[in-house]
Amino acid sequence: MKEESASNKFNLIAYNYKVEEKKLKLSERKKEILLATIEDYIKDASPITSNCVKERHLPNISSATLRFELNALEAMGFLKQLHTSGGRIPTTQGYRFYVENLLGDFKFEPSKIDKVGEILSERTKSVNEIVSELANLISEATNYPTVVMMDGYDNLVIEEIKIVSLLNETALILLGTRNGIVSFSIKSKASQKSCDDAAKLLTKKFRGETIGFMTENINFVEKEINKEVGDYKFIAQSLLNELKKLSQSKYVGVKNKGSFKLLESGEERTVVGTKRTLQLLEDEDELENLLLTDEKELSVDLSDDDEALGGVAIVKAPLVVSGRYVGTIGVFGPQRMDYMSIASALKFLTNEMENLDRLEDKK
Repeated sequence: MKEESASNKFNLIAYNYKVEEKKLKLSERKKEILLATIEDYIKDASPITSNCVKERHLPNISSATLRFELNALEAMGFLKQLHTSGGRIPTTQGYRFYVENLLGDFKFEPSKIDKVGEILSERTKSVNEIVSELANLISEATNYPTVVMMDGYDNLVIEEIKIVSLLNETALILLGTRNGIVSFSIKSKASQKSCDDAAKLLTKKFRGETIGFMTENINFVEKEINKEVGDYKFIAQSLLNELKKLSQSKYVGVKNKGSFKLLESGEERTVVGTKRTLQLLEDEDELENLLLTDEKELSVDLSDDDEALGGVAIVKAPLVVSGRYVGTIGVFGPQRMDYMSIASALKFLTNEMENLDRLEDKK
């Protein structure tokens, strides 16, 4: 199923991996041969011959039959030969079929990212720190560049507000949320006692509300503030002004662990895809476009070879906390990458976030 992604520039072809039977109808034997060929190519980075498939996977099928089926899969657009006498490698269409079948039924191993729950439950860290640590953890586990995008701060639920009087007529506002601390400075001559009193009143009034609620209903919020915290109106107004800025911003955390290691593969198509990936990671605006998703589950974007991002794959999943979408995590790399380990890591992460929600509800 094809649909254009948010980025017109790169025109990625996004797949939600619900099979279009009429387009991808294959016999069970063709399917088995195709999946075996792609799995071996992902592992070896070398064109796969019929003899390889026979020796490693299907010893009971004759070499002649395997050659016939591989020729048929090439004619259908799933495989291609770089040289007439050599083995075959997957096309973008082949990778799509492989990923589609992989995501339909896979099991995940959490061992490499078992610190997810610990990171998510750490309330003393800022939202940006938590996002950065999640990206780093997934990048280390998969050896691929990972990007986490927070979709603004609108969906963050306020649990506590603290205000600290600083030197030079400034004050530090700390918003404690279920996803970490958001902090910013404001101009203020107020004493620490005034700051404490204002923080208590603001916490009492807006605990459980989202930042988005406060900015979307700013006139109502201002009236409520004036009713109960009139003496600290300037502090409250400065808080609202900063929240408006936050609601319009995004935070993108990029971790490049393993990026340059991919360049060592020596396989030209993989190197090209990796170089394009590395270029993309420098463009924050395009990363935001590419990570925008309406999907509720893990999905994969694959670009056609003749496009600007030909050879690039993006595996991404929405981040949901307390039933609210807060952002997207995406793993970037060449199309020849270990989809199983990436899907496993992202699935475990999203499950842990759901488990965290249930724990929060019991408190």
